[in-house]
Amino acid sequence: MNASISPPLLSPSPRRVIRELPDELISQIAAGEVVERPASVVRELVDNALDAGATQITLRLLAGGVRLIAVEDDGGGIPMEELPIALKRHATSKIRDLHELESVGTMGFRGEALAAINSIADMAISSRASGQPNAFLLDGRSGELKPVARSTGTTVEVKELFFSTPARRKFLKTDATELAHCVEAVRRHALARPDVGFAIWHEGKLVEQWRACPAPQNIAALTERLRDVLGDDFTERSVAVDHQSSMRDDGSQAVRVYGRVGIPDAARARPDQQFAYVNGRFVRDKVITHAARSAYEDVLHGQRQPVYALYVEIDPTRVDVNVHPTKIEVRFRDSREVHQAVRRAVDAALAAPRAAAAAVAAAANATAPTIILPEELIQNKAPAHVLPAQAAIYFAAPTPHKVSDFEALWPVSATVAVPAPSPAAYAPATTTSAVPFAVASPPSAQPDQPSEAWPLGRAIAQLQGIYILAENSQGLIVVDMHAAHERIVYERLKAQLANTEHARISSQPLLIPVTFAATPQEVATAEAHVDTLATLGLEISPFSPKTLAVRAVPTSLVQGDATELARGVLSELAQHEASTVIQRAHNELLGTMACHGAVRANRRLTIDEMNALLRQMETTERSDQCNHGRPTWRQITVKELDALFMRGR
Repeated sequence: MNASISPPLLSPSPRRVIRELPDELISQIAAGEVVERPASVVRELVDNALDAGATQITLRLLAGGVRLIAVEDDGGGIPMEELPIALKRHATSKIRDLHELESVGTMGFRGEALAAINSIADMAISSRASGQPNAFLLDGRSGELKPVARSTGTTVEVKELFFSTPARRKFLKTDATELAHCVEAVRRHALARPDVGFAIWHEGKLVEQWRACPAPQNIAALTERLRDVLGDDFTERSVAVDHQSSMRDDGSQAVRVYGRVGIPDAARARPDQQFAYVNGRFVRDKVITHAARSAYEDVLHGQRQPVYALYVEIDPTRVDVNVHPTKIEVRFRDSREVHQAVRRAVDAALAAPRAAAAAVAAAANATAPTIILPEELIQNKAPAHVLPAQAAIYFAAPTPHKVSDFEALWPVSATVAVPAPSPAAYAPATTTSAVPFAVASPPSAQPDQPSEAWPLGRAIAQLQGIYILAENSQGLIVVDMHAAHERIVYERLKAQLANTEHARISSQPLLIPVTFAATPQEVATAEAHVDTLATLGLEISPFSPKTLAVRAVPTSLVQGDATELARGVLSELAQHEASTVIQRAHNELLGTMACHGAVRANRRLTIDEMNALLRQMETTERSDQCNHGRPTWRQITVKELDALFMRGR
């Protein structure tokens, strides 16, 4: 017989009398909210040091901060008569009334940290206020106050963290892990205050040091601090952000967003280099995080995470910092305004094509090399049988100056000068020499052609019908022609949709409608979203119960595959049926249209067409990535090419 185990009977506990908790227990409960680990103590003490006007802060640790945390600063100090009050609960010099609580301008304001830390550790404060003859040391356990020697400023020592609550101490990690968290806490402060120097010592060894910037606190000083803290790679692979929204109707301060954001190529697998600050306070805020991530929507590949250090300045009365015990979360009065400001700031910073940086580097390179084909390759001729239908490298012949089919896909702006190669360039020929590709004389240098002003250089060949090879003063440029053209068409469609009076993309009726066999879902989607399709410049109507007819396409995509374009858009619409979702998915729909309208692989281009694409890339926003986040071009310098062939060794 199987005996079943019944749960124990829960008898109601006897009623207990309601009474006030003792101060020590209250402090330990508060400490449980404020102090999670040694890094929490470091954060609170550094906050106080910054509020005191410190210009140099030194942190000393033992055993990852468990045995000792000592924070020294050169701030204004605490007068002798105020030292005992500083350790009392809810005692602070930061705020006085409700009005000041609603417009907090300091890092700390609750008056809980010192009292909470003193309840779970052995704490001592030595401080000398400006104008006092000597410093005074306050023992947190006994309350004894005695004179000591030190310069103006404050030193707070916290020994044996959680000694009075040993259960909490068991949850701490290894010394190395706790040390890493303490360093990260100081690093977050250092990124926001380039005017303050920081030093971290552990077990008597200097771990990190960031010197104060002597220049006034500005964008240049901030960039230098970002370089010191996050490394050269962050600053070299990021762009500056400085955006200010318009003044509010009530005359209050506008939202300013500045800092640096990483280029899409610098994205990481984890969001471990995302720093957001509100009025100098490090925060984890969903509004800022979502706004920054949305600005990367069509330039990041897959689930990659952007890197950035963003600083938001806003009227303190319009942000509530009294939300979380650790003060790491905030609440905005108008979160939509902050979201728009951050997104526009990041979007504007990422919009400029980075090819311009190559032009600056090229101008600085006084001895720019020139790539010239060997004379023997020019003179030798390959037999016709070694040239397959798709040659390994195709040197296209230039066309006379006329509008080609490729240029019709995206007309070259009148303000963009398209280079005209020499008429004698790149003509295939035949001889008995086994050369893998056929070439004729390369174009001679034209003094009146300012090729050094072209960041993406001059097109020289097409590789495997996929890549365009171009030469600039730094070396070789490799361009994915489909990805590049996709971005150009995509940006043009977005601009056309935004600038149209009724937010519609201009369309062109087809002389002969294109019909294709459609699934029942495609037919139903086309009938249900007639207005949405018209907004996108498409006219798709049923031709028969199982056939759809494409009667009009966007003007910019006349040369594209109408069937593939229609299928792709209908597939996107089937996934975004609600009108509100469709509005949010406009860019995705335009991206699908651009993908199907872009030039395909294995299409041979002339030199004129290649150069037209390069010039358009140099003037198109976000042309460094396609709308799927893939890079569109890569630079290979002459130094890298020399390394491949061991030249100079």
